[in-house]
Amino acid sequence: MKVVRTSAGLETPPGTGLVPTMGALHAGHQALLASARRENDTVVMSLFVNPAQFDDPADLAAYPHDEARDLQAAEEAGVDVVFAPSADELYPGDFATWVEPEETGAEGISRSGHFRGVATVCLKLFNLVRPERAYFGQKDAQQVAVIRRLVRDLNVPVEIRVVPTVRDPDGLALSSRNRRLSAEERELALGLPRALESAAGTPDPVAAARAALNGLDPDYVEVLDLSATRSCSPPPFTSAPPV
Repeated sequence: MKVVRTSAGLETPPGTGLVPTMGALHAGHQALLASARRENDTVVMSLFVNPAQFDDPADLAAYPHDEARDLQAAEEAGVDVVFAPSADELYPGDFATWVEPEETGAEGISRSGHFRGVATVCLKLFNLVRPERAYFGQKDAQQVAVIRRLVRDLNVPVEIRVVPTVRDPDGLALSSRNRRLSAEERELALGLPRALESAAGTPDPVAAARAALNGLDPDYVEVLDLSATRSCSPPPFTSAPPV
């Protein structure tokens, strides 16, 4: 496995699949890498904690980092190239061009600018790696919608592949941040997927979701219609079975 630190060092052949990650790899990332390995001749994984999608420096500083562990996991998954640039490599001091999602990037005030950072770094990765396919988790449904719209609107020649959500036995979707939760906090976090499931199809899903949260106090609750993005990059899911 080759580890590349600079854009100039990237050389990817046709038939490349890209798995963008911020590290702290878990079984959800492994599902993405396994799908990419099955469907591509070459697999590139990015390993970059994107500062542009954090509006709180403390949150960025607390994000888990363990590059040695991530590189070992990537190699075991059959990754051919890990692109692990520095922040300065992707965002030089005079950087001033951003991708601004509109409807699909709507978000609560607590995450202002988050999807601008996601869309910008993904477009940069697509331009640098030039993959035929890129892999994202179904768990981050709004992120998928943003990326599909970006690819469609900006005519980026990449197929977006979406891998079903991987969950812990208790039902909580795997996330790199979950390791920071206590047992009590995990139980509270489980209120969110349970509330969303119970609210689906009700006349007022926002009110129904809030009523079912059982003490969890979310930063924001919004209902977004992501159906318009489904035709942006079919098929919506890979052949991997849901977990």
